[in-house]
Amino acid sequence: MRLAVLDIGSNTVHLLIVDAHHGGAPLPESKMSRPLRLAEHLLPDGSIRDDAVEALVGFVAAGLRLAEDRGASEVMAFATSAIRDASNGEAILARIAERTMQPVEILSGVDEARMTFLAVRRWFGWSTGRLLVLDIGGGSLEAAIGRDEEPEVAISLPLGAGRLTRSHLSGDPPSADAIRDLRRHARTMIAGEAGRLLRSGPPSMAAATSKTFRQLARIAGAAPSSEGNYVPRSLSLAAVEGIVTKAAAMSAHEIAELPGVSQGRAGQLLAGAVVAEAAMDLLGIDELVICPWALREGLILNRMDGMPT
Repeated sequence: MRLAVLDIGSNTVHLLIVDAHHGGAPLPESKMSRPLRLAEHLLPDGSIRDDAVEALVGFVAAGLRLAEDRGASEVMAFATSAIRDASNGEAILARIAERTMQPVEILSGVDEARMTFLAVRRWFGWSTGRLLVLDIGGGSLEAAIGRDEEPEVAISLPLGAGRLTRSHLSGDPPSADAIRDLRRHARTMIAGEAGRLLRSGPPSMAAATSKTFRQLARIAGAAPSSEGNYVPRSLSLAAVEGIVTKAAAMSAHEIAELPGVSQGRAGQLLAGAVVAEAAMDLLGIDELVICPWALREGLILNRMDGMPT
């Protein structure tokens, strides 16, 4: 069957259309995305500005037209931390439903971690053993660990690259004191969950997904996305430490000139690198393998698992 997944994230809104069947890998058919940066359009009361909401409604309508044109039999729509945290989040989803007739589900942070873990587990398979998965988004950090397809522990922390850039890194480049404060904040929060994640032992494999980790890996020398999903890519702790040191002295414009970094996300790269460094160090990870599948693929796989065979 042909399925569409609408993912309303903190930075970007994505529509992915795939051909999928029970027991098979989802094959991308069409996609579209728009960097709406919803989390950057907050009013003092914590609500998302009306013009940003209107842009979101317009994207959803355009995405539904594309899904219909491509013959998708079902559209699954989910919203993550930007809508989850907004004081008018429920009102935004009600407006989308009223204007487009498309219901949107708010996905909890723990469910984000679970669905991403499922995608990574399916991509790498059972031979990976005890698997740890990290995902840094615009609003939150998700982590999950386990031996099965359902993780033993799944957590979500408000350590997204966009969120931390807005709350801690106001300068361009930011001051050394601001970076030190961000580092302390990230490490304190991750350390509070590290024992729970590692209680049953260290992972036999650690993997990462998301734009942040893919950009860090590309800066460190990994193959560009144009070479396809099946090229092995990895990211070492030593490389992340070097990127943090380098990016701390660079402006957003200079960071945007690094390989694999877009202009729109350049300002968030340092915060994402600081969180990645903290997570890898505190969880004892010397190297991460990069997985091309993430939340959207996990949602599709979970949906197909529920289909009759």
